[in-house]
Amino acid sequence: MPSALPIADPAPADGLLTPGPGAGDVPFGVYVHVPFCRVRCGYCDFNTYTASELRGVRRDDYAGHAVREVEWAAQVLDRSGVPRRPVSTVFFGGGTPTMLPASDLAMILRAIDDTWGILPGAEVTTEANPDSVDADAIRTLRRAGFTRMSYGMQSAVPHVLATLDRTHEPARVPLVTALARDEGLDVSLDLIYSTPGESLDDWRTSLDAALACEPDHVSAYSLIVEDGTAMGRAVSRGELPAPDDDLAADMYELADRVLGDAGYGWYEVSNWARGEDHASRHNLSYWKGHDWWGIGPGAHSSVAGTRWWNVKHPAAYANRVLAGESPAAGRETIDDETRYVERVLLAARVRGELTTDDLRQEARGRVAGLIARGLVDGRSALARPGRVELTLQGRLLADAVVRELLD
Repeated sequence: MPSALPIADPAPADGLLTPGPGAGDVPFGVYVHVPFCRVRCGYCDFNTYTASELRGVRRDDYAGHAVREVEWAAQVLDRSGVPRRPVSTVFFGGGTPTMLPASDLAMILRAIDDTWGILPGAEVTTEANPDSVDADAIRTLRRAGFTRMSYGMQSAVPHVLATLDRTHEPARVPLVTALARDEGLDVSLDLIYSTPGESLDDWRTSLDAALACEPDHVSAYSLIVEDGTAMGRAVSRGELPAPDDDLAADMYELADRVLGDAGYGWYEVSNWARGEDHASRHNLSYWKGHDWWGIGPGAHSSVAGTRWWNVKHPAAYANRVLAGESPAAGRETIDDETRYVERVLLAARVRGELTTDDLRQEARGRVAGLIARGLVDGRSALARPGRVELTLQGRLLADAVVRELLD
């Protein structure tokens, strides 16, 4: 089952916020969590449910519940005195959003537009498994206003996909990529590396297969074996080897070289795009500290200095929204210290986002040492004074760099 929610302050049933100065001055996005999957992948720790786990609620009713939260959310913001802003980005994640009919996703998107308005040129993304969409679904999504498909490719090697419990055939990826391209949609491919039993040659095969699809964007994440997952139990019993940190570093370096040679520039530690126009604007909004409202079971939100997260099970979520109550399970107010730590932590991972102006005085003095050790790019700092941009080695040691800046 998914991991537990954080422990925090109780959330009021009316959901009202206490906005501070400047509330409403940053862009506003919407995240929609669709918590359904056909099967549960052995490595997955996300808030997802298969058909056998959906007691007390029907998947067919989910779109209506999400629309109810959208409408309720707008009322809460109005009553809290948070200025209305049109939506800059929308992201449907999961789970597998395309387990729902495309018409249901279109209905939720239409409610977001009717409620807040979606800016012209906004980025509207849905995640999808390669075997969860066809030409008709993609066409319906494009006509509804979606601009981007993010496919969970993960690997092109059958034995790696089997270890990850992925259900699609590798040949399905170029097919659905072409279908999305035919409809004029941007395409992102998500990859996972350092899967137990995956070799460096396996990883190169996956990178080459991804590039053959000519996506606009590639994400590559090192596998984390989470406690409580089927893979975590298999590793603890010795049935699967634990990921090797040195091999994972080699795989990251290979990805950066292969993607760079193909014209994809890194803009965040785990993300590469074919030009700035194809970077994920929604994910950048998280890393830059913008506001967003999360719709759906287990979804997280951050608006006007308050952060909260919804109850996890779809049945509990449905009961709350149908009663006109906040679906939040807990919330916290973001204080100045937390805001500073998160600004450094997130901005350091984004190319060109962190500057010495973001750092406290004692941390600024450490930047020269990081440059000397090859963790921060000295040439970038010379080209743009004050810029703190990680080198390739710095990206491999990003957590250590951030700790040094925060100590």
